[in-house]
Amino acid sequence: MWNKRQQRTPFKSTDSLIGHGGTLEGKVHCDTNLRIEGTFSGEIICSGVVTVGEEGTVRSSIRAEEIIIAGKVYGDVTADRRLIMTGTGELHGNISAGALSIMEGGLLNGSIAMQEQPTSVEAGEPKSNSKKEKAAKRSSKAEETLEAG
Repeated sequence: MWNKRQQRTPFKSTDSLIGHGGTLEGKVHCDTNLRIEGTFSGEIICSGVVTVGEEGTVRSSIRAEEIIIAGKVYGDVTADRRLIMTGTGELHGNISAGALSIMEGGLLNGSIAMQEQPTSVEAGEPKSNSKKEKAAKRSSKAEETLEAG
């Protein structure tokens, strides 16, 4: 009981934070999540989630997997997966995102370009795009139903 080794969780990388009252200028590349509660000017490229807190102000282009805006952002943003703007969020710039959610009270001044999300295909089923292939598939299923019934 006393000598049992405790299983340790694998090492997790720490999120990056620009705290309230802090000011940073430059280029940020990060593999972890980034939270901005202070002021940032420059460029942000992140493979995680970038969160601009209610007190945060960003004058920068942002590219990330996911972006959450609760503060003020001046610049173009690209969210590979999705962008969420809370009721206190302001974005003065253009959006490119896979999915977009703007809560009541959120302010957007700019244009939106939605990226096409990959379609889900059932395992073992080839992806068919043409109308002829889909029509042929429906007719063959209808014939199978008639034969079975």
